[in-house]
Amino acid sequence: ASGVVLGKAAEKLFSLSGLFAVYKPKGPTSAGVLNLLKERLLAEAGVQTNGNKRSQVLKIGHGGTLDSAAEGVLVIGIGKGTKMLGTMLAGSKKYTAIGLLGKATDTLDATGKVTEEKPYDQITKGDLENVLQKFTGDIMQVPPLYSALKKDGERLSTLMKRGEAVEAKPARPVRVYSLSLQQFQPPLFSLDVECGGGFYVRSLVSDIGKELSTCATMQELTRTKHGPFTLEEHALHEDKWTIDEIARSLEHFTSLLPGEPSHKKLKTEHPGETAVSCE
Repeated sequence: ASGVVLGKAAEKLFSLSGLFAVYKPKGPTSAGVLNLLKERLLAEAGVQTNGNKRSQVLKIGHGGTLDSAAEGVLVIGIGKGTKMLGTMLAGSKKYTAIGLLGKATDTLDATGKVTEEKPYDQITKGDLENVLQKFTGDIMQVPPLYSALKKDGERLSTLMKRGEAVEAKPARPVRVYSLSLQQFQPPLFSLDVECGGGFYVRSLVSDIGKELSTCATMQELTRTKHGPFTLEEHALHEDKWTIDEIARSLEHFTSLLPGEPSHKKLKTEHPGETAVSCE
């Protein structure tokens, strides 16, 4: 459109369309991972970027925020695939989480300040397994205050960090397809969780602690599956962030989903929160 002649690599990059998955490590934000990926691809294609105009050059987005402290599958949409990301947000996700009994933090995870400490010696493996049944199926959940949900256009976590008073969002319906205890070595316990959109594993761990008459905070979180994409099979690590590798992933993706999902627009459970509706 601008009259610029593109090289073969750039032509291939701009022809890419669909969904693929990358591995997000602990540390960077989901947006930071996306920006790094975008920079790598544009650099490989030899496309010059001018300041803030980068986002107009390559159509790319991610399908659901993972906390900076978490790792795992991050679904990426490129080209027309960006229109399919809303469907991904509403789809099921699998996580493994490690919880710590006896301590609560303001962020509900290991990055926050300890706000409460309670004894946990009385809790048995059986107690924990029995409690999990209460958090399976269609349940109500209050999202954490430190989250990417927004109030008046700003993230709650940003408002909290500024020291502003923030009211908790009301409890909302969420779905837990399966929940199981993998290990119990007090004070640590590990869970496998499969849930729908809008679910916060941090809140789950905190609520489990309260149900056991103590407190708990999430120590580690890994998203092992998002929709049809698994961490082991599909998530591209940083050394595979190349145009050819992504093209191969996109070819494989067409066999993962039946029909033509790009023509179906699924409604998400919580309109207006789609861009930030997962952990």
